[in-house]
Amino acid sequence: MSNTPVSENSFAPMAEKRSMIHELHGDHRDDPYAWLRADNWQEVMRQPDKLSSDIRDYLEQENGYCKAVMADQEDLQNQLFKELKGRIREDDSSVPAPDGSWLYYLRYEEGAQHPIFCRKPSAGSGDEVVLLDGNKEAEGKDFFQIASCSHSPDHRYVAYSVDEKGSEYYSLKVRDLDTGDELDDLIENTSGSVVWAADNRTLFYTVLDDNHRPSKVLRHMLGDDEELDVLVYEESDPGFFIGIGKSESGRFVQILAHDHQTSEVYLIPADQPVTAPSVVSVREEGIEYEVSDHGERLLILTNADDAVDFKICETPLDKPTRENWKDLIPHQPGVLVLTQILFKDHMTRLERVEGLPRIVITRFSDGQEHSISFDEEAYSLGMSAGYEFDTTSLRFTYSSLSTPAQVYDYDMESRERVLRKEDEIPSGHNPDDYEVKRLMAPSHDGALVPISLLYRKDTPLDGKAPLLLYGYGSYGNSIPAGFMRNSYSLVDRGFVYAIAHIRGGTDKGYGWYLDGKMDKKKNTFIDFIAAAEHLISEGYTSKGQIAAHGGSAGGMLMGVISNMRPDLFKAIVADVPFVDVLTTMCDATLPLTPPEWPEWGNPLAEKDAYDYIKSYSPVDNVSAQAYPNMLVTAGLTDPRVTYWEPAKWVAKLRELKTDSNHLIFKTNMSAGHGGASGRFERLKEVALMDAFLVKVFGL
Repeated sequence: MSNTPVSENSFAPMAEKRSMIHELHGDHRDDPYAWLRADNWQEVMRQPDKLSSDIRDYLEQENGYCKAVMADQEDLQNQLFKELKGRIREDDSSVPAPDGSWLYYLRYEEGAQHPIFCRKPSAGSGDEVVLLDGNKEAEGKDFFQIASCSHSPDHRYVAYSVDEKGSEYYSLKVRDLDTGDELDDLIENTSGSVVWAADNRTLFYTVLDDNHRPSKVLRHMLGDDEELDVLVYEESDPGFFIGIGKSESGRFVQILAHDHQTSEVYLIPADQPVTAPSVVSVREEGIEYEVSDHGERLLILTNADDAVDFKICETPLDKPTRENWKDLIPHQPGVLVLTQILFKDHMTRLERVEGLPRIVITRFSDGQEHSISFDEEAYSLGMSAGYEFDTTSLRFTYSSLSTPAQVYDYDMESRERVLRKEDEIPSGHNPDDYEVKRLMAPSHDGALVPISLLYRKDTPLDGKAPLLLYGYGSYGNSIPAGFMRNSYSLVDRGFVYAIAHIRGGTDKGYGWYLDGKMDKKKNTFIDFIAAAEHLISEGYTSKGQIAAHGGSAGGMLMGVISNMRPDLFKAIVADVPFVDVLTTMCDATLPLTPPEWPEWGNPLAEKDAYDYIKSYSPVDNVSAQAYPNMLVTAGLTDPRVTYWEPAKWVAKLRELKTDSNHLIFKTNMSAGHGGASGRFERLKEVALMDAFLVKVFGL
């Protein structure tokens, strides 16, 4: 490895080039940094110390270079960390959720990194019972994350899943709450999900195959050795994921098989856990559906019959197949039904219309409907099922870019709304100091791209303000215009903060997603550029005064726009970016490749898909040109976007870029896709990004 000077006091690592030729569809691609992918990457996911010395040396050199470049901002990073931490109430707790004679909640203690899962009696006074103390469990560990903590129906046991590497291989454990003892039951390599049967002794869980794909559902009886666990379901299609859940009524354990455009659901009676799973309706390519039960019928949220924005059907419980589905809530184009939650006497559904959400409540007895909505220009709504089915209480959460999250209990009969909690900002926050706006940016084909804006009212809008533009635009994931406390350190320093609700998400309906995937993927990138240009034309910022930010598939967006329009942006922040798209999609052995083909296309089988992906894949399109200042991050044990993707991208950028702008790359050597574990450790990564942008913009 050689070093090339990029400034007076620092040297940028230059990765060694080792030629490797990929040949497919008559095309030859040289991949000189392919050696950064560890041959034993699956082993490294579980044991990071198994990483070969040459790869580790390069990553550590990059980490050292990042530290050197940012050394003059160390005091600012510490200040920013204190600001970010100051917006979190350290002794916070969730609103307790009732379940029979108990109230369940989680809380944090002052200075603590991890949640404590608790319960207390729902009637009268009584002592708190600690189910699981994440801080005690995390002691002595570089990484620790709790994926689930689920109590048995009789409230005696709690099953929980933990990851100690960041690789998303979870260990499943069980604790007896009567005695406080840990049971001998220990199951490794699960995906983290666990569901209790009604007998309080049987657990269902999913396990990961060698390619990190949840592919099997097993049944475990408390006290049995893991080797005695029974295979309940195995998915043979490598393009499908498996999940488990439980219906709102608690009557059925659900097995969920899906890729990005097709789904299939199996039911097991929770009171008969040894019963073989029965399929609701066999999978049909392009048909998605979710299932809830209500008495002797099933209610099904689906896109069947060309219901692009989904509809809700009903079908007899004993005749669940698709030919028996009858419309209950017909399809309305432009009204995207996101989810449904059933109660004994009511059905609730969360919808999105023109980018804004609303909750609609239907009373089963007479079909009467009413909705919950708010008046701000941009806001976020969410609702949760809770533990109880026979209740008129719905819990929902509201926030906006300027309003911290508010948790309400809403009586679906009386329509009374009770505020149960409003997130506190201990360091202080006055929503009246800020402006929230909604803009529509015209894209290349006339589509109007929503933009959510946040800025201080005293920020001059003369075109000179720095602007941070965030985007994602994949998998149908929308970016809610909710409260983002971490954005305020920049906003209070004069930044305009903007979210571009680009195609590839479902912000304007499911068609908005379809128009940003497969052979229409480039709409995602062009929409983001159109949003930036519209913000310039409207005077919120100017060319070269924009920082772009995205992570994972949003990091791919960062890679593409940095190749397409580097002149627009002063800085790019790409978190765990999916940037080696073509090589990854041509490798069926990687964890997410077969399930991803419905999103991006299958370049192994189709030359058109190969050519299209190659035309935008960031690593394949780095060229000899000037690039913006760039901060790139990775996680060594990340199974979703493997560390070598951003490593290869950075190496190629260093080789070809013609500018002297900053390019720094930081790999978290003890974490995965989500970054550092612990609520405060993550803030150090945010502080690094903010300090980088303050440095670049000369604030």
